[in-house]
Amino acid sequence: MKCYFLIKKVILFLFVILLFSCASKKDYVYYQNIDGAKFQEKYSSYEIKIQPDDLLMIIVSAEDPETAAPFNLMAVTVESPVRPYMVSGQQMNLMYLVDANGTVDFPVLGKLKVGGLTRSEVLKMLKSKIGVYIKDPIINLRLTNFKVSVQGEVSVPGVYNVTSERITLVEALSMAHDLTVYGMRHNILVIREVDGVKSYSRVDITQSDFINSPFYYLAQNDIVYVEPNKVKINASAVGPNTGVIISITSLFITLVTLIITATN
Repeated sequence: MKCYFLIKKVILFLFVILLFSCASKKDYVYYQNIDGAKFQEKYSSYEIKIQPDDLLMIIVSAEDPETAAPFNLMAVTVESPVRPYMVSGQQMNLMYLVDANGTVDFPVLGKLKVGGLTRSEVLKMLKSKIGVYIKDPIINLRLTNFKVSVQGEVSVPGVYNVTSERITLVEALSMAHDLTVYGMRHNILVIREVDGVKSYSRVDITQSDFINSPFYYLAQNDIVYVEPNKVKINASAVGPNTGVIISITSLFITLVTLIITATN
C-alpha cells in the first residue's frame, strides 16, 4: 500500500511540473489588445539620419551629361591580377565615406557637412549648391551600408543588410526568422548610437501600442537583442544533467512498479 501511495505522489509531482511548464498566451501572442489600442492618426515620413562611417552613393546627372561629369567621382577600371596588361570589363563604383566629423569631400564643392541630416535634407543642400553650376540637376543619393544586428533568442541571429532606407523592428525580427519559443517578447532590447551617444529602449511586442515607440523604426547599425526567458535559463542551468535526472526518475518508477508487482 505504501508503494501505491508513493507512485501516486510521483505521478502527481510530474503532473505539477507539466502544469507549471505550460506557457501562457500573454507571453507569446503578438499585438494583444490591438482592437482597443490608440494609434497615431498620421505618421510623419520616417527618415534615417546620416552618421559617421556611412557609405553614400551620390550620382549627379543633367540634360547635358558633360556638365554633370565634374560632380561625379571617377570610376576606376580594375586590371586583371593574372594579366596586368588586360583590363576587366567591370568598373569599381566609388562611394563617399562620411568621416568622423560627419563630412564628405565632394567634387567641386569641397567639404560638405552631411552628418545629422536626413536624406531629403542632403538632397536639398546638393541641389541648391550644384544648381549654381547646372540647371535642374538630377541627384540620386543612397545609403549603401545600412545594416542591423539581431542577437539572442531568434531562429537565425546575424547581421542583416537592409536594401531600403526604412526597416521596422518587426521586419528585422522576421529577417531573423522570428523569435524562438524561448525569447522574451515583452522585453526586447534595442541599442542605438547617434552622434557618438549610445541609447537603448526595451520594447514589448506583445502589446500593440509598441507601434508608437520611437524604436519601432530602426536606424542603421541598431542592435536588437532578444533575452531568453526563465525556461531557457533554467534549462541551461540544468544542462547536461537533464538526461541523468530523467534516467533516474524512470529507473525509480520502474523499481517501484517491480516492487508492487512482487508484493501482489
